[in-house]
Amino acid sequence: MEEDGMKRTALAPLVLIVSLFFLWGVANNLNDVLIKQFTKAFVLTDLQAGLIQFAFYLGYFLMALPAGLFMRRFGYKAAVVVGLSLYGLGALLFYPAAQIATYGMFLVALFVIASGLGFLETAANPLITVLGDSRKSEQRLNIAQSFNPPGAIAGLLIGKYWILSGIEHSEATLAGMPAAEKAAFYARETQAATGPYVALGLFVLAWAALVALTRFPAAATAQPRNEGEALPWSEALVGLARNKRLIFAVLAQFFYVGAQVGVWSFTIRYAQEATGMGERDAADWVIAALILFMIGRFIGSALMSRVNPARLMAMFALACLALAVVAAFAQGYAGLVALTGISFFMSIMFPTIFAIGVKDLGPYTQTGSSLIIMAIVGGALMPLAMGWVSTVYGSMHLAILVPAVCFGVILAFSLSNARAEEA
Repeated sequence: MEEDGMKRTALAPLVLIVSLFFLWGVANNLNDVLIKQFTKAFVLTDLQAGLIQFAFYLGYFLMALPAGLFMRRFGYKAAVVVGLSLYGLGALLFYPAAQIATYGMFLVALFVIASGLGFLETAANPLITVLGDSRKSEQRLNIAQSFNPPGAIAGLLIGKYWILSGIEHSEATLAGMPAAEKAAFYARETQAATGPYVALGLFVLAWAALVALTRFPAAATAQPRNEGEALPWSEALVGLARNKRLIFAVLAQFFYVGAQVGVWSFTIRYAQEATGMGERDAADWVIAALILFMIGRFIGSALMSRVNPARLMAMFALACLALAVVAAFAQGYAGLVALTGISFFMSIMFPTIFAIGVKDLGPYTQTGSSLIIMAIVGGALMPLAMGWVSTVYGSMHLAILVPAVCFGVILAFSLSNARAEEA
C-alpha cells in the first residue's frame, strides 16, 4: 500500500517534469526563426546572425557544472525550479530588448534562457528516473524524451505564424523608402518576437510555481546520493582524463550538437538561397526536418535491437556526410531535399554518443555525464563557423561543408567503438 501511495504521489510530479522536455524543445527551435528574423530586423550578416546560437549554447556550457553542483547541494526539484525561473526571466527580457532595439540585449536574453535550460537538462533526465518504479526508469525517460520533437515543432509554428511577418524587402526597395517608413518597418520587425516570448515567459514562470508547490517524492527533494558522488570533482576529472572513450565521446558530442544546430539554424537561409521561396515557406522545411528527426528516432531505436548501436550510428553518420556534401554542391530543390534528409539520420546520435561515453564509468559517471553535457557548446561555435563561410564566400551552400566535417568526426567515433565492441 505504501508503494502504491508513492507511485500516486509521483504521478503529478512526473507530468510536470515530462513537460519540461516539450518546453525546452520550444525554446531551442525558436532560435531557428530568430536567426532569420533578426537578420532582417537588424540587417545582419550570416556571421553576425550566428551569434544567436553562440549566446544560447554558451549558456549551456557555462551552466552545466554549476547546475550539477547546485543539484548535489539542494536536490533535483530545486534545480528544476531555478532552471524554469531563469528560462522565464530570459523570455521576459525580450520586452526591454525590443524597447531598446539593441541586438546585444536580445543576445543577453537568449543567454539567460539557455542558462535556465542548462539547469533543466542537467536535472530533468536523472529526476525522471527517480519518479516511480526504478525497474521502469528507462521506459519513463524514453517517453519523456519523445516530447522534445513536438515541442521543437511547436516552437517553429509559433515562429512562423507569430514572429515571421512574411514581408521581405529587397535592398533596392529599402534604399528607396522614406526614412520614417524604413524606421517603422525595422521597429515592427524588431518587436515581432516580443509578444510570443513574453507569453512564453509568463507560462514558464507559472509552471515553476506549480513545480515548487507540488509535493515530490523524497528522492527528488533530497541531495542526490549515488556512487558518482563518492569522488570529489577534481579527482574525478583527473581519472576521466585517462579515459579515451569518454574524451572521444565528448569530442563527438561537441561536433554532433554543432552540426545539428548549424543545419537547422540555416535551413531557412539555405532554402531561400536555393529556391528563392519566402521565409514562411522556407520555415516549413525546418518543420519537415523535425518530423523526419522524430521518425528517425523511433526507427533507429527499433533497429538497435538488431544492430550494434555504434555500427548503426556509423551507417547513419555516413548517410549524413553524403547528404551534406550533396547539399553543399547541388542546386535548387535537390540540395534542399538532401539538407532536410540529414535530420532523419541525425536522430539517434545524441543519446547514442551519450550512452557510449558514460558506459562502465562507475564512480565517474556523474562527472562524465556533465562533461558530455558541456560539449553542447558545439552548438555555439559551429553556426558561427557556418556564418563565417557564408559571409566570406557568399554562399550558404558551401557553409554546409562545416557540418559535413562534423559528421566525419562522428563516423570515426562510431567506427572506433563498433570495432572495440565487436572485437
